[in-house]
Amino acid sequence: MIEDDPILGESLEEYLKDNGIEVHWIQDDREIEYIYNFDQYDVIILDLMLRYRKGEDILRELRSKRINTPVLILTAKSNIKDKEVCFNLGADDYLTKPFNPKELLLRINALTKRKHIDETLKIGDVEINLSSKTLTKKGKEIKLSKTAWELLYYLIRNRGSVVETERILNHVWGDKPVGDEIVRTYIKELRKILPKDAIKTYKGRGYKLE
Repeated sequence: MIEDDPILGESLEEYLKDNGIEVHWIQDDREIEYIYNFDQYDVIILDLMLRYRKGEDILRELRSKRINTPVLILTAKSNIKDKEVCFNLGADDYLTKPFNPKELLLRINALTKRKHIDETLKIGDVEINLSSKTLTKKGKEIKLSKTAWELLYYLIRNRGSVVETERILNHVWGDKPVGDEIVRTYIKELRKILPKDAIKTYKGRGYKLE
């Protein structure tokens, strides 16, 4: 939830948590720069009138980076032109202030269900189900370690783009004291399963899943 109003943000955070939703509330929109993986979230709630940046610019940036997490715009802007701009930029829903918190909850649940519909991806003879976290090759299931799956999932979410090794380390291993070598080890493991050249190496930069 990206919302700079401290009173509204605090009350929404409490209401959503009381209804079983885990909330990461960002009050200072500059903190967005430090989030490496927006795909870890089910829904992004985005205010348009923020302190340092326009919500429209944030939405544009998210979609340009191929981040497909559902975005719900929550704003006092009620003009149809503002709604048109946001939907054209890739917003999934739009709710104007003032609003009923129950309606926000219903909309969040609807967007969450939409995201968790089974997503199946095929890479050559390998089929990957992102919802059940299963991988099959020629009809036979292949078991991956949790770490290998996290790495594969991250590459899938960023497919077609070069993912820097530092970003991979931050997302998969967090604060653990590991280096580039461990990434190469797990990339090698994935290459044994995926078709040849599915993962390309960009020396000194990172990796790209075609």
